[in-house]
Amino acid sequence: MSNVKSILIVGVGGQGTLLASRLLGGAMMDEGYDVKVSEVHGMSQRGGSVETYVRYGDKVYSPLISLGEADVLLAFEQLEAARYLPYLKKGGHIVVNTQKMDPMPVVAGNAQYPQGLLDKMSEQGANVLAIDALSLAEQAGSAKAVNVVLIGALAKRLGTDKEIWLRTIEKTVPPKFIEMNKKAFELGYNAE
Repeated sequence: MSNVKSILIVGVGGQGTLLASRLLGGAMMDEGYDVKVSEVHGMSQRGGSVETYVRYGDKVYSPLISLGEADVLLAFEQLEAARYLPYLKKGGHIVVNTQKMDPMPVVAGNAQYPQGLLDKMSEQGANVLAIDALSLAEQAGSAKAVNVVLIGALAKRLGTDKEIWLRTIEKTVPPKFIEMNKKAFELGYNAE
């Protein structure tokens, strides 16, 4: 099973984690891998925490990812990245949007958003790539393209064929959004 890669996608409902998992799963199938994608766990209503598991390799028997098993954590928001950090392997990679979305206790004034999360993740041994995916998505044409910006950043780190990802976007998103999503992917792919 060592050839199986496990990617945990986490975010907040309404951020497009489902499309991200569909793009990742589709691209990996086109690369010739056996792919398993879990259903969304958590509260997928707008604002609730969402997690999706994507596993690919020569033969994958289960879509589930256990604690300490994820090769990559793809996080749409910093606090979600910190919340799911225990799932990451030692020395694993985190691709995280720098955007912060206040959870209800913070909105209600009962708590404060934790500070220094990216540094804390790095201090725990994670290889963190933090990108301002929201700004890049807006540059591509829509704030809603944060998910595809993050997928672009992930694709480069996975070392997979960029053209397969672009074809997967063409097959997956509605025609009127293809060019905007391709631009978002490219901006994420080239993000440092």
